[in-house]
Amino acid sequence: MAFHEIRFPDNISRGARGGPERRTQVVELASGDEERNASWVNSRRRYDAAYGVRRSDDLAAVVAFFEARNGRLYGFRWKDWGDYKSCLPSGIPAAGDQLIGTGDGTATEFQLAKAYSSGAQTWARSITKPVAGTVTVAIDGIVQASGWSIDATTGLVTFSAAPASGTAITAGFEFDVPVRFDTDRLDVTHDIERLGSITSIPLIEVRR
Repeated sequence: MAFHEIRFPDNISRGARGGPERRTQVVELASGDEERNASWVNSRRRYDAAYGVRRSDDLAAVVAFFEARNGRLYGFRWKDWGDYKSCLPSGIPAAGDQLIGTGDGTATEFQLAKAYSSGAQTWARSITKPVAGTVTVAIDGIVQASGWSIDATTGLVTFSAAPASGTAITAGFEFDVPVRFDTDRLDVTHDIERLGSITSIPLIEVRR
């Protein structure tokens, strides 16, 4: 899929609203009971960037970004200020934050991932757009200064030598969300003071 490795302006995304969406089919039976079925295995995020537009310069930046992406045609990076680290929002990413695999003596590639846990339930999210320069990796708790590389466009960690069998591969990182505009039209309003505003700038996560 067509994708531009560029991030939407941070000063505008900081004021946006949005979050994860799931698709669940709910059937109410004649008895009043319910049957529920998850249509999606993974969640998908939606955002509205219009809430971050505060000045006329912000408006101009959004229009330029939209035109450069050809509307919905090209995907791009988005910083979700509520969820962009391998750790809690108040923390600093560290190499032991997230388990991304277990060595078997053969595998050299491991996908970055983030686990979301509550009670006994955990959902693992693949991270495909890490921020370059923020990724650290450890094997059995020992930070690896070399011997590995990260593809910032896919989130794939590659070791020059396969980690030993049974070793825990962990990572810390910051990451972006791959999104695209969910519209081919921007509804721009120009007020008397010529400040301008946009009613809605819908964005949707792209899954490859």
